[in-house]
Amino acid sequence: MKPGLIIVLLFASAMSAQVLGDLPALPYFAPEQPGQPLIRSQAITERPFSVTGPRGALLGQQDGSFETWIFPWKILSHMRITAEMKDYDVPIDVNQQAASIDVQPGHTTITFSHANFTVREVLFAPQHAPDGAGALAFYQIQAVRPMTLTFSFTPQMQRMWPALSDDRPSPEWIKTGQSGFYVLHLNLPDQAAALAMPTAEPGTLAPYQERPANYPLQFVVHFDPATDSGKMYPLLMTVGETAATTTGSALAAKLQALDGGFRDLYRDTQDHFQKFAAGHMSIETPDPALNQAFSWAEVAIDQLRVETTPSHAETALVAGFYSSGDSTRPGFGWFFGRDALWTLYAVNSYGDFQLTRDELSFLIKRQSPEGKMMHEWSQTADLVDWKRLPYPYASADANPLFLMAGNDYLKVSGDTQFIQANWEALERAWNFETSHDSDGDGIYENTEGTGWVESWPPGMPHQEIYLAALDQQASTAMAGLARATGHSDIAQQAATRAATIGAAIEKEYLLPDGGFYAFSRNRDGSTDPSPTIFPTVASWDGSYRLQHAQPMLDRWAAAEFSTDWGTRDLSPTVSFYDPISYHQGTVWPLYTGWASLAEYRNGRSLSAYAHLMQNADLTWAQDQGAVTELLSGEFFAPLGRSTSHQLWSSAMIISPVVRGLFGLDWDAAAHKLMLSPSLPAEWDQAKLHHVPLGGGDLDLEFRREGTALLVRPSGDVVLGSPTPGSSVSGGVLRIPLPAVEVGLARALPEAGAITQQMKVLNQEYSGNELTLRLSGWAGSHETIDLRVNDPRAKLHVEGAEVSQQDKSSLRPVQIDFGGGEGYVEKKVKFTW
Repeated sequence: MKPGLIIVLLFASAMSAQVLGDLPALPYFAPEQPGQPLIRSQAITERPFSVTGPRGALLGQQDGSFETWIFPWKILSHMRITAEMKDYDVPIDVNQQAASIDVQPGHTTITFSHANFTVREVLFAPQHAPDGAGALAFYQIQAVRPMTLTFSFTPQMQRMWPALSDDRPSPEWIKTGQSGFYVLHLNLPDQAAALAMPTAEPGTLAPYQERPANYPLQFVVHFDPATDSGKMYPLLMTVGETAATTTGSALAAKLQALDGGFRDLYRDTQDHFQKFAAGHMSIETPDPALNQAFSWAEVAIDQLRVETTPSHAETALVAGFYSSGDSTRPGFGWFFGRDALWTLYAVNSYGDFQLTRDELSFLIKRQSPEGKMMHEWSQTADLVDWKRLPYPYASADANPLFLMAGNDYLKVSGDTQFIQANWEALERAWNFETSHDSDGDGIYENTEGTGWVESWPPGMPHQEIYLAALDQQASTAMAGLARATGHSDIAQQAATRAATIGAAIEKEYLLPDGGFYAFSRNRDGSTDPSPTIFPTVASWDGSYRLQHAQPMLDRWAAAEFSTDWGTRDLSPTVSFYDPISYHQGTVWPLYTGWASLAEYRNGRSLSAYAHLMQNADLTWAQDQGAVTELLSGEFFAPLGRSTSHQLWSSAMIISPVVRGLFGLDWDAAAHKLMLSPSLPAEWDQAKLHHVPLGGGDLDLEFRREGTALLVRPSGDVVLGSPTPGSSVSGGVLRIPLPAVEVGLARALPEAGAITQQMKVLNQEYSGNELTLRLSGWAGSHETIDLRVNDPRAKLHVEGAEVSQQDKSSLRPVQIDFGGGEGYVEKKVKFTW
C-alpha cells in the first residue's frame, strides 16, 4: 500500500480549497433517466440491492440501509435514518417507511413515504470518476412540518479480504463554521477517513474518558420545508493515496473538485449506459419481458467491470457483489478467471470487444510461468503474499476456458492481430493443458486443481467429465487459433487431439446401460456414476456433441433435475444429494444456461426455452436487474449467502438467447453468419439489433412466412443455415419450418413453492408427425399452444384435446394428466 492513504467521505457542497467551511445543500434535480430501462417495484425490505461501478459500490437492503466501498476499502455500514417531526412526539424509523425502489442502469432510488414526509435516497457509482471517487449518493427531502433527520452508521475502514485491517476507527468531530465533519482515525497516522454532511451537526460522540463501547456515528440534519425544499444533500467520497494528499488543503481541493463536478459525474454515468445500450446488441421480440431481461443482463455484466487498485491501470470483471455483513467479503467482489471466461461468450455476443480484450489481457498478465491460468485474484492481492495462498491457481478449468473464449472472440471479431500478439500466452496455456495427463488417456485432469466441484462427499475426483468436455472443445479452439495465426502444425495436432478426446469420452464415461455419462473417472479406470448436469458443457461452443446424450437430455428436462426455477446440478436419487449445499443439489442459473444451450443444440427447443425463461425471469426475483448466484433445489428461494448480483448468472440469459434461441454462429474471417433459430411458436417475427461481426455490426430481421422463416440482414453479410432445405436468395435466408409447432406458457412460481410445473421431456419430428413426451403433476390440467404453419395440413391429435373448429394459426391444446401421485408422464402426438 502506498504511504499516506486517507479516505474521505463528504456530504458536501461548496467549500474553500484551503479550509472546509459551511456546506450548503445543492439545488434539486430529477434522477430518473427517460429512455433507459427501468424497474419500479415495491420495496421488499429483506431483499438486496447493489449499485456498483469501476471504483466503488453501495450494497444494501431495499429498506435503504447500505454499506459503502471505495475499492478496496469498506468505509461504513448499517447506514440508517430516523426522523423527529415538530409537534409529533413519536420518532419515526425512516427505513421502515421504504415504499418503492426504482432501478435504472446508472442509479438506484429508494423512496421512503410517510404522511409527513417523502425522502428519496439516490445512489450511483461513477463510471469515470476522478482519482479517489467510487460511490456517491444524494438525498431529496420533502416534508409538511419541520423535522430532524438523524443519519446513523457504523464506521468500518477495513480493506477487502484477505488484506489485514487496523483496529476499529476512532472518530473525531472537526467543526467548520456552523457544521463540520468526522475524521475516523486508525492506529497508523497515514490512514483515516473523513465524513461530512451539509448543515449537519454531530450525534453521539463519546469522549476519550468514557468506557469503551461501540457507538454509531450520526449526522443530525434540521430540515425546514419553508427554507430547504428543492435542495438535495449529496454524499461524496474521495481517497488520498500519497502523503501529499493527506493535508487538509489537499483533501479540501479534491472535495472541491468532486463538489463542483457532482452533477457532471452523475450525468456522465447516465450517459455511459445510454451509449452502452446504443452500441451493443439488443433484441426486439413479441415478449417485452425477455427484451428487458436481455438488456438488464448486459447492464449487469457491465456494472461488474472493476479497475485494479491502487493504479487503476487495468479493468477486468469481478464475479459478483452482495452485502458483506460483518465480514470484508462483499459477495465475490474480486477477479475470477473461469467466471469471466464463461461470461465472455455473452460479452462477445453483444459486441463489447474492448471488455473481452481487457479481460484476456488481465488474465494473461497473471498467467503462471508454467502456463496455468489464474482462478481468482483479490482486489487486495498486492497487499499480501497472494501467490503463497491456495487461491490464485486453485482450479484447472481456466486453461481450457481461456483457449475457448479466445477462439470465440476471434470468430466473432476477426481480430487476428490481438490473437497473434498474445500467441505466446495461448501456447503456454495449451502446453500446460496438454502436458498434465498422468494416467495416459490423453485428457486433462483435476490433478492441477479442481474441475468444477470444490467438494464431493465420495472424495475429490481424479478427472471430471466437465473438465474432459472442456478439454475436447479447447483442443478444437486451439486448432482454430493456430490456423488463424499460421501455426499449421499445432492446428493439426490440436484437431487430432480433439477427435481423440471425443472418442475417449465415449469409451470411458458412457455408463454400461447407455443412459447417462459418468460424473468422473478414477485413476484406476472406474467411474463415479452419479447423474449430474455437468455433461451439458459438451455442447457449449457447438463444435462437439456427445453421441449418446438423448436419454440424459430426457432426464435433465424432467423434474429429477429441472425445478420450476432452474436446473439442479445433482439428481435427488444420489444418497448425498442436499438441496441447500453448494455443490450437491442447489440450482444455479449457470447450470440452467448450460442446459438451455445444450437443449437448443440437440433439438430440444421447448425445454430449452423453459430453462432460458427461468433465468430471464430471475431478473426481477431478488436484486432488481441482476440474477442471483444459486437457489435451493427444493423450494423457490435463493440461499442466504447467494451473491445476488452474479456475473455468469446474467451471462446465462444472453448466451442461450443469441446462440440457442436465435442460433447464431460467427465466422468473421469469411464475413459469415450461420443461423439455426428456434423461435417460440407464438412469435411471428423478431429482430436483433447491432449484431457484431468483425469490425462492424448489422441488424437481422426474422419473420415467418407460411412454412418458412425468412432472415433479412441490414447489411452485407453471407448468411447460411445447417437446417436441411435452407436457401439464400437476394441476400435473404429462407429456413424451412415444420407444418406444426407447439409453444409453452412460462412463469416463475410463488416464493417458497416446490416444483409442480409441466416438463417437456422430449420432442421429436418424424415425417408428418410430432411426438411430445410430457411430465405433469398428477391431476393437473395444462394448456399448450399449437401453431399450424401449413393451412393445408389435416391435423389429428392423440393424447390431448384441440378444437377442430378453431382454424386460427395458434390454437390452445388441453392436456389432462389424470390420476396418480407426483409427476406422471403422458405422450401427445400430432399428425397431419
